[in-house]
Amino acid sequence: MTTAPLSAPRPSTTALVVVDVQNDFCEGGSLAVDGGAAVATDVEALVASGAYDTVVATRDHHIDPGGHFSETPNFVDSWPRHCEAGTPGMELHEPLTTSMFAAVFDKGEYSAGYSGFEGSTSGGESLADWLRQQGITRIDVCGLAMDHCVRATALDGVREGFGVRVLEDLTAAVMPQNLPALREELTAAGVQV
Repeated sequence: MTTAPLSAPRPSTTALVVVDVQNDFCEGGSLAVDGGAAVATDVEALVASGAYDTVVATRDHHIDPGGHFSETPNFVDSWPRHCEAGTPGMELHEPLTTSMFAAVFDKGEYSAGYSGFEGSTSGGESLADWLRQQGITRIDVCGLAMDHCVRATALDGVREGFGVRVLEDLTAAVMPQNLPALREELTAAGVQV
């Protein structure tokens, strides 16, 4: 659980990273996570509160991700088609809009692309490089899904040298029953949960 009130202003060296709160991952989408739409609403409220000076988003943006898509998915390494480039499913879920973010990092064009750190801006700038250029040393991570792309982004954030906190109250999981083990994994890696 989070340790500080989410509305409390964060230091300017901390960025909020909103992971994959997209139509296909919210109720009604092709790979919906229960609670996804509520996450979108709650994240919008946090962004609107002005608690963070720097707020960015990541998006799945699949073109041809190979075996990541399957007609017979195992829901571990393969999934139904989702967040295909140019489709409504890849857009941010309302009330979120791209204009709310300082930058949007698309990932997974030709790969699974779980981590936001695999993403880049339309100009080709990576998430890690962009954050460093803004003087960011810590990131708070939220979004969808806790047990996949939020997890991967948090772990990669630590590997990239950032202090990382996951705002679990602003996430939803594909498999909620696995959250206790996931919390242990993240904590062991140096992520604050």
